[in-house]
Order: sequence, then structure tokens, then C-alpha cells
Amino acid sequence: MPYAPADAHVHFALHPDHHPAVIATTTGPTADAARSHLHDFGWRSTGPATMVLARIDCEEPHYTAQAAEQLRRYGFTTEIDPALQEEIDTEWVWGNYPFPWCSRDEVREVSAEAQRIHDDFAEGRLTIHLHAHDGHTIVAVGSYMEGVRRHVHLHGEDHLRQETDLTFPTEAEAVAEFHRLYGVAVRPGPAPLTSREQAVRQLLTGKPPSAAEEPPAPAAEPPVAEPGEHEAFLAALFDEDRQWEKYRPFDETTIASHESLTVRAEFGHEARHRTDVAWTIAEYDGPVGERLWHATLTAATPVPLIRTILQHLDAPPLNSADHPDDVLHGAAWHPASHPARTTWTAPDRSIVFESTPHAVADRWTLYGGEDLDRAAWTIRLSSGVPQDLLAQLVGTAADLFPSPTQPSPRPLPAPAPASQSAVKPPLPAAVPQARPLRR
Repeated sequence: MPYAPADAHVHFALHPDHHPAVIATTTGPTADAARSHLHDFGWRSTGPATMVLARIDCEEPHYTAQAAEQLRRYGFTTEIDPALQEEIDTEWVWGNYPFPWCSRDEVREVSAEAQRIHDDFAEGRLTIHLHAHDGHTIVAVGSYMEGVRRHVHLHGEDHLRQETDLTFPTEAEAVAEFHRLYGVAVRPGPAPLTSREQAVRQLLTGKPPSAAEEPPAPAAEPPVAEPGEHEAFLAALFDEDRQWEKYRPFDETTIASHESLTVRAEFGHEARHRTDVAWTIAEYDGPVGERLWHATLTAATPVPLIRTILQHLDAPPLNSADHPDDVLHGAAWHPASHPARTTWTAPDRSIVFESTPHAVADRWTLYGGEDLDRAAWTIRLSSGVPQDLLAQLVGTAADLFPSPTQPSPRPLPAPAPASQSAVKPPLPAAVPQARPLRR
């Protein structure tokens, strides 16, 4: 049974400056009633006729569809912009999700709990006393001061933040146990807001989180490989570079084996989604030796980055002293140190290079976009990768979007002509130059 006459109209559209937040515009005699319902669904007012839904789990289109359906049941007229409808209809998954056994609905349950904790803190229902970094993520201890008082420990950030199984009758006991668990890593108060939390706060309040620091401009779109580019590059590799021999053990897989028998690149022809691994590249210490290191590259990785890795393996430079940090510093990339990793971000924030010193499998990660969980493409490299290869790789990444203050970049590495001898000269030293899976 409708709860309101159908003389109020609600229009939903994607936020122009923050994807995938949603703006609702309400008009008509019963617009106030529609706004009241939207508030119950998590929307917040940003103007006399506008409300915004901004979440830390990037599930705004999903919850917009639910809100629109409820409003229609109440008797309101709703309209969804075509671009937003496309987002609603297109499923996506988090890349690098730590709970791969969860179904899509279970993932949303985890994210909804994290959103509840975020809202409780943002609206003053949850007080954070202390925080720490446990070597992997942020942990905290806090108290719910409204209703039944609870004193809890929290684990994780953004869409992964959860309450642990530890609950305490008093604040003192909760804080004492937190000190016992995390010792010298404990810091007072809440942890600094993540970039996603800052963006959400700004959308909901209409102003930057800090009056002294304006938020950065939206990140540029990262470069991506177009469909078919990888296939064309692979074909050219065999046609133009005689050092690589082709094997195709399965219809869906091609293997490029170097004449030295110490380098192998495997290409999966069925990799279509940008998070699918398309390339697996490895180097060995001999024709039948142990693997020294390996790398995986997803389907949308720009071809110049793949070419750089394979050309280095074909003819590594002699006596190269380049270090990736020096290359990125010279290209005006922005470094940031975290307790467990260091990141370098391109000036336009379209590409990120991440170093995790204590990791083995994913020691270095290069990805397109601001957020690894929703990266346009990803290159993961294990420990053992030569420093000069890393320097060349980040140099190529820097050339994809050079800083406007730097000189024109050198040409990207190109395949060698067929007439070139088997022993190639080293590649020129790298000049000092440097976003929740798309639905």
C-alpha cells in the first residue's frame, strides 16, 4: 500500500566528482517525505533539494537501486539516470579481496558492517581511544556510548573494518588488553582518515576534512591496453624477435621461451577482465635450475610495460646503477611511507608503485589507479627481481604520463628488427622521469 501520493519525483544520478557516489534530487509537494525516507536509507542532505549517498564500500549503485524500489512502493515517482542504471546492472568484485570464499552477498554483509562502524564513528556514537598498526592493517579500541555501552577492539580499514571477538565490560579493561597486544605500536586517538574516508566526509559535509589542506583534484584515468593489443604484441614478438620460440600446449595458452632456456613467458588468451592474469613471466638460474623470480600482469596492462620486461630479459643492461626510487623521484612522483610498505604515486595519481619489503610473493606492485582493490590493471613482482629491471619498468610507467615540469620523455622501448643480432646492446638508461575494479 503506498505511503505517499505519487506527486513527488526523485531523480538519481552519479555524482559528477566522486565515483560511484549518487546524488538524489527531490521535487514536488511531498519532497520532504521522500527526503525523510532517503535519510533512513543512508542519504544525507547537501542542499534544499539534493541529497548524496557516499559510502566507503563503493556500493552506492546497489543501495540506490534498493532505495528507489522502496520509494516506488511508498508511492513516489523515481527516475534513474542511464549511466547510473548501467552501474547498477553491472556486477563487479573487489580485487585482492582477503575473504575469497565469500559470496557476493556475503561480501556486501562484511562491507555493510564496516559502513555501520564508519557511520557510528563519524556521527559520534563510537569513540576511538587508541589505534595501532599490527604489521598488516590498522587496529583500534573504542567504546559505544549510546544505548548498551560496549567496549570493543576493531580490525581493518575502510570496507574491511570489523569488530573482533574481544568485548570488555569496562573501557579500562579494553584499553589495557589493547596495550598488551600491541605494545609500543599503540598511538592515542583514532588513526588518520583514509583517502576514501576523507572523500566521503567531504561529500557529506560539503567541505574538505581540513580547512588548511584542499583535497587533490580527481585522479586522471590510468592508461590501459585496448582489446587485442596483447595478442598483437605477442604475434609481433615471434615475428620480429628471433630469440623467442613459440609453444602452444593448449588452445587457451601460448608460451614464449627464450633461446637461453632461462626465461619463460606464458600468455592466457582467455583473460578478458582487467583483473584476470594474462601474463606470467619467470626467470630461472639455468635451463633446469630454480626459479629466481616471477611476475604476473593482468589483462589491461599497457603493452609498453610488458615490452620493457621482456626486452630486459632478452638483453639486460650492462653495469646499470639505476634504482627505481631515484627514477620516480626524478619524475616528481610522490612518496609515502606506511608501517609495512612504501608507495610512489604519479603526479596525476593515475599509477602507483608499491614496495613491501617483508613480502616474498608480491614484493613490488605497479598498478593503474588510486586504489589497488579497484585497479585498472596490476603488475605483481616477487622478491628477486633485479633492481635495474624495476628501474626500467617504473621509468616506462613514468613515461606513460610524464610530469609537465619534466623534459619530453624518451621513446618507449620498441621491438627489435628481425635482422638484429642475437647479442643486443643494452637498453638506454632510464632518464630521471617518472582507482572500488570498474563495474
